[in-house]
Amino acid sequence: AVEVSDFKNALKQFQELVEQTVTQKTKKKLGLSIEDEDEIDYDKFYTTTKKIFGPEIKDHNIKAFFRKISSNPHVRTEWCEIFGCFIEESDTISSQLKEENMVFLVSEKQQITHAVVKRQDVIKSIVKVPRLDFTVVSSQKGVLTIFNNQSNSFFSYAFYLHQDTAWIAGCDFLPQLKCVVAVTERTIIVWDYKSKGSQNNCFIIRPMENALLCVCTVTMSDRLAQDNILMGDDKGYVHLLTLTSDHFGMKQCKGKKESQLQVLDSKNFNFVKRKLHDDWAVKIKYFPELNCFGSCSSDSIHSLVLGDIKRLGDNLPVKEFSVPRGVNAFTYCAKAKVIVTGG
Repeated sequence: AVEVSDFKNALKQFQELVEQTVTQKTKKKLGLSIEDEDEIDYDKFYTTTKKIFGPEIKDHNIKAFFRKISSNPHVRTEWCEIFGCFIEESDTISSQLKEENMVFLVSEKQQITHAVVKRQDVIKSIVKVPRLDFTVVSSQKGVLTIFNNQSNSFFSYAFYLHQDTAWIAGCDFLPQLKCVVAVTERTIIVWDYKSKGSQNNCFIIRPMENALLCVCTVTMSDRLAQDNILMGDDKGYVHLLTLTSDHFGMKQCKGKKESQLQVLDSKNFNFVKRKLHDDWAVKIKYFPELNCFGSCSSDSIHSLVLGDIKRLGDNLPVKEFSVPRGVNAFTYCAKAKVIVTGG
């Protein structure tokens, strides 16, 4: 631990050092001149930081912090990064790292050596499953992963290895079927993660009429082997789909040794849908406490819609909210702290 007699004053000095450095880097990018004796180069930044916090500060953390504000003076920084900005020890790999590849962990620094998400890929959604103590992660290019917190291990299934090249838009967990569900533009993916070894029972429901943008599980089903999911698409529709074990024949698949990838015709499923927005339905969530769902859109007239899932199959009214034109519905609702009660 870093021991500084007056830590508050040390932070103030460090903040002033960072501000001076950022100002100089900004001037350099604008082509303005700087007096040589006032210029803060890496050596001066390193020496001053060590003087402020003491010799316990790690050299590679100082180097990472300085590289960050030098490459992009306008990037947001936190003072705590000077104590734990994680970088690979290999100089070859470190030179290739960019700002977004750096990970800061407060209590412990740990690297997962198995690359779940490949290069040039991004995480699209992270879903915590408290009851089973694991986390489901989906990447844009098609990797579905389950991190098991108890055994510090994970199972993964790479959907992009198959013919469908569409990006994954989101995922969730089906508590009754105990499967992972994910959506791409034209398909619904149901992955039976419980299969071990070479078994990867994955079911692809296609084609979908519109491009799917989001998915969530409705946590109200008390029927075993049955789950309901809600999905939003690029035409403003919200879809309700009931999935049962009979659709997938999971009992038969579990006894097979080879990896199973089955394509199911979407016409064999009963979809309930209703147009709630005049633009993309980009986010949807079910609120079990209120017994209703919420759907968000970039539509300025019907930005936020709240209603019972039973309203999707009829023409009865739902609660609609609007935000100013051009304003992101999620940002607006978060700042406004919209509170909805039952009824």
